[in-house]
Amino acid sequence: MSSAGVGETAQWRAEVIQDFARSELFERTFQEGMELVEETAAYLDGAGRQDSKLLSRNAALAYAAESMRLTTRLMQVASWLLVQRAVREGHMAPTAACDASYRLGGETPASSQAEALPSPLSQLLERSERLYERVRHLDRRMYVEADDSQPTTSPVLAQMARLKDAFGG
Repeated sequence: MSSAGVGETAQWRAEVIQDFARSELFERTFQEGMELVEETAAYLDGAGRQDSKLLSRNAALAYAAESMRLTTRLMQVASWLLVQRAVREGHMAPTAACDASYRLGGETPASSQAEALPSPLSQLLERSERLYERVRHLDRRMYVEADDSQPTTSPVLAQMARLKDAFGG
């Protein structure tokens, strides 16, 4: 592929990333994510502590494991959203946001012991899973799948480049 094709692809992706970062969808997702992080922290530091003290030993272990999974999932989402905000505000180049270190990590399956968990924790887990899946979908569409499925250049641009090369233009 010519260096022009690589540059066009990078430019296309940078525009997609910037468009998303400036979108209403990003604003809503960012707001929802940050509110869920705050709500989760308030619950785990407050009522959740009391709820966990009322659980059986096995349920308390499940509570600890699920609260760790919940906070890890939310921190991954928050980190991803903060990268997008940094792009929007011009603190990070869109091409830098493409780095693999900013992709979401692998998600672990939900616990099978959810029925033993306090209802507020179960609700936070469910909401965080839905948010994570939406953000993972966005991440894959904008970054991961773009690497595999986006043509490096349009057929018209490829033909124009060949003509330019052939005629020394």
